[in-house]
Amino acid sequence: MIDHYGINVADLAASARFHDTVLGVLGFTRQMDFGEAIGYGTEGHPDFWIGGAASGPSNRETHLAFTAADRAAVEAFFEAAQSVGAELLHAPREWPEYHQGYYGAFVRDPDGNNVEAVVHS
Repeated sequence: MIDHYGINVADLAASARFHDTVLGVLGFTRQMDFGEAIGYGTEGHPDFWIGGAASGPSNRETHLAFTAADRAAVEAFFEAAQSVGAELLHAPREWPEYHQGYYGAFVRDPDGNNVEAVVHS
């Protein structure tokens, strides 16, 4: 159900030092580092992300990505979110900067969280 999860932090450098240390002893390492966002996990798949403070009324936006069965499910997720008036962040598309075959769509829930549906194909 959950593909990956991300949180915003007040001090990215301090949080990175903390997560490098505590997650390292559990066998998790940095899988991706975009400067403003760092993904931790194993075998090239970041399951947990930390990022700098978000903009807007809250600086602690949560990012939650749900696993989709296929690209059609990602598109259906986006259309369903649109039908209930969700803020649309990114229409369904491939995100090669993450990895080949990463297909996702992003919306904002009523509380301001960044919610994604993604399939890895």
